[in-house]
Amino acid sequence: MNIIKICVMTLITVTVSSVAYGQSVLDVKHTKTDDNIVPPESYEIQTQQLLENYYLKNYTAAPYKESGEPRTGNDKEYEDMLKRLPTIIEMPYNPVVGKYIDMYLGKRRDLVATMLALHNNYYGDIFVEALEREGLPLELQYLPVIESALNPNAVSRAGAAGLWQFMPSTATGMGMEVNSLVDERRDPRVASHHAAKYLKQLYNIYGDWSLAIAAYNCGPGNLNKALRRAGGGKKDFWEIYDNLLPETRGYVPIFIAANYVMNYHNRYGIKPLVVSGKLAVDTIEVADRVHFNQISGVLDIPVEEIRLLNPQYRKDIIPGDVHPYKLALPSQQCLSYIMSRQQILDYDADKYGRRSYVALGEQRRANGLDNQLAADGQTQNCDSNVVIDTAVPDSIVRVTHIVKRGENLRDIAKQYGVSATDVKRWNNLRRGKVKENDELVIEIYKKTVEEASIEPLEPSTVTTDVTERSRQKQQTQSEKKKTPRPPKPATVDKKPASVTHTVKSGDTLEKIAKKYGVTVAEIRAANGIKANSSLISIGQKLKIPQKGSAGQKPKTSRKKRR
Repeated sequence: MNIIKICVMTLITVTVSSVAYGQSVLDVKHTKTDDNIVPPESYEIQTQQLLENYYLKNYTAAPYKESGEPRTGNDKEYEDMLKRLPTIIEMPYNPVVGKYIDMYLGKRRDLVATMLALHNNYYGDIFVEALEREGLPLELQYLPVIESALNPNAVSRAGAAGLWQFMPSTATGMGMEVNSLVDERRDPRVASHHAAKYLKQLYNIYGDWSLAIAAYNCGPGNLNKALRRAGGGKKDFWEIYDNLLPETRGYVPIFIAANYVMNYHNRYGIKPLVVSGKLAVDTIEVADRVHFNQISGVLDIPVEEIRLLNPQYRKDIIPGDVHPYKLALPSQQCLSYIMSRQQILDYDADKYGRRSYVALGEQRRANGLDNQLAADGQTQNCDSNVVIDTAVPDSIVRVTHIVKRGENLRDIAKQYGVSATDVKRWNNLRRGKVKENDELVIEIYKKTVEEASIEPLEPSTVTTDVTERSRQKQQTQSEKKKTPRPPKPATVDKKPASVTHTVKSGDTLEKIAKKYGVTVAEIRAANGIKANSSLISIGQKLKIPQKGSAGQKPKTSRKKRR
């Protein structure tokens, strides 16, 4: 009897062992369960963070409401519906996949509704276009759902950023720009383009989409370690499941769950947030350094909307003077930008410009130049501005510079300690190119003229080559043994006529200067206002120099230069 029991037990043991060790990959895929998986950070994102998106804040018709009674499905339903998805990537079902589907259909229903609105009305088209270009399965468009919950400004605890959550080293290695002003990981189009190329590379390495997706999450190095630990030449995600990191074990299952809920949300009463319209966006190329506030001020586009469409610009600055950059705008505004380009660049140019050259103390004075005007043009969006020279001269004069052979705009600006941008603005130069014998107006302080011992030819007007011509003249006269005749002093009206303006609500120095046809610097000089200050108060009386009182040329005879 005991012998019979032993034989039966042995038979049962062998049978069970045979079943256990004889499980196929398909059995593992459909029976895998795991209570220790770690959900991606995007799952933890608060819906309210996404609702701060400018588009959803301003174009959402109503807050999310349930459509019918909230419900989830069962294992059989999930498995049957996954089979019906027209996908290239295998979408098997198991309890881990079901757990994530239940999470999305349960307590994260509001997150699904918000992501659907963003995907259907803007980001989805960008993802599909990038995937189609590389010939990849379109179900990969839902990877950003689990990577960032469709938040382009999402940053992980490890430092990954953007919709596709690129690490800085991976991004720069693929040619994306990451610096203080520009982070292309946050650019939906650029990041999607590189993500598609990266996924294609991973698939070419592993030959299996589940492994490629896992490598996208943990990196090829970690995946290769898991493959080595699994041994036996295994090349299936579900076979090496137990050898993977906890977060990567849940990555492919939640990718399957994201595809399920984004396709079958209606079946469970989840409707996208209702928005008033789909974003129609075009891009233009910008070859100038420009601030979002300048674009907003001229084109009347809210800064928040420009940020939504261009999250890659971290400080609202497009550094187009370095190399051309793309700017996304509402389609109807792209032509407006092109037509208004110069007006945009001139808008608060002193506030948003920056100096390319600064003369140093003694060197500046030795050259007879003062760089206070350059200090006035310091950008005001830095943490603190440094005043270079607190001794502000009392008036500004206009200087006529005659371009010599070989000179360019940057060289000329450097001579006076001002910026090339200012020289362009003073002379209405669109392209910034000058040629020999062109006459340029330069605004410098009267103190600078006096320190440089430059002889004015006319009231408030001098030429930079006066000193050189005077030296040549003296040399010629010395050779002829003649005493040089002293130059005739010019008459300068020290007290130009002025009018009084009473400051009203909404007035700024720029508006007042534009109204009377004078410069801000002239108003500051006439009223003792510091060069780097724009503070005025309602009711304040300002002296406004009459238009033409500075820089006006009296009739004099000059030989025409050839």
